[in-house]
Amino acid sequence: MFMFDNRISVDNRAIIEEYLNGYEYRTSGLSFTSLYMWRDINQFSWEMVGDYMCLSGVSHLELEEGIELPFMFPPLTNSGSYDRDSLRKTILKCKEKFEAKGYLFSLRLVPAHMLDIIREACPEIVFEDDRANYDYIYRVQDLVELKGRAYHGKKNHLNYFKKNYEYEYVELTSDMADDVMKFISDFNRKKEIPPHEMELLVMEEEAMYDVFRNIEAVGYIGGAVLIDGKIEAVAVGGMLGDDTVTEHVEKANTDFRGLYQAVLNEFCRSIAAKAEFLNREEDMDIENLRKSKLSYKPIELIEKYIGVFR
Repeated sequence: MFMFDNRISVDNRAIIEEYLNGYEYRTSGLSFTSLYMWRDINQFSWEMVGDYMCLSGVSHLELEEGIELPFMFPPLTNSGSYDRDSLRKTILKCKEKFEAKGYLFSLRLVPAHMLDIIREACPEIVFEDDRANYDYIYRVQDLVELKGRAYHGKKNHLNYFKKNYEYEYVELTSDMADDVMKFISDFNRKKEIPPHEMELLVMEEEAMYDVFRNIEAVGYIGGAVLIDGKIEAVAVGGMLGDDTVTEHVEKANTDFRGLYQAVLNEFCRSIAAKAEFLNREEDMDIENLRKSKLSYKPIELIEKYIGVFR
């Protein structure tokens, strides 16, 4: 369900980004490229409530069977700061909107550095840890250079790939949309994973359909690895603040040893001039994904929390 009046669209990109960039949120979900990608799947909507922009969505990680539970991101400011009294008014007004529609109000994806701001405004909100949604932060240059013992295995796989395959890394454009979607569809059909993980992949595939046709209009940053002229790996992201790129999608044909290392390495090289940090998003509590993201030695995990009224 869409809780608020307005949808995420290219037409309102400017006003949404004014608030997304009005404070250092640092979380992957609070970027326009992420909101646009998942706008229909997560039923994102927004509305100005008092002094703040409020964004609502539906979580797919913790839904009770057959029940959709809406949530709200922390209210967004365009001023770089928060006023306790006006923030309280906004949160209480949103709580009324949720309850009027028959839903429990909750704040989700709240970064740790905002907890005290919200607690000061609404001390009756209690927070619980949301480990499945922690963001993984890396230095771009670390993933370009892969120096030292910590990256020894990654470097070996990358060197093997470069030695054994002729490849080309190209910038993704909307003209390549059909070819990219064929690659993603073939990629997903080959995976043998639990049903709930496959459901997430199918939702992602649906979201990708529009993304690749609007790469330039939405501001995505993407690249593909071509082997014998065919797409065998893709990486897609977008800017998050002034010094960070968030990588939303990374897929590679596992028939080619080292291709995953290669596409990430090439993606990082392509963004090195514009970003110091790479946010590789959350692991969704998927064991293999968590192991993979930890193996690249993040310099920080951005903690996120769920808040509900007592």
